[in-house]
Amino acid sequence: MKKSITLSLVLAASMGLAACGEKKAEEAPATTEEAATPEAAADGAMDAAAGAADATAAAAGEAADAAAGAADKAGQAADKAGEAAKAATEATDAAKGALEEAKK
Repeated sequence: MKKSITLSLVLAASMGLAACGEKKAEEAPATTEEAATPEAAADGAMDAAAGAADATAAAAGEAADAAAGAADKAGQAADKAGEAAKAATEATDAAKGALEEAKK
């Protein structure tokens, strides 16, 4: 379970970074003169920071969803294990009863 949560987090982070990289490639300035001005550089830095924040928030949301799903699966598995243990106890008790009857 720990491995699946880790893989989910890595996947979410990778998807966020990939989305951020694609967005920045599309928003690249058309000319180098345009990028040379301080205003354009500041705008580019702000856009990059906003894109990174959006990607991080999206990745965090996906990771939280994956963790919640994994926790639900773990709870279901624990319930089934409890049911199996109860059934095993009942089977053991029945076997003991049958053994005592056979002895009589």
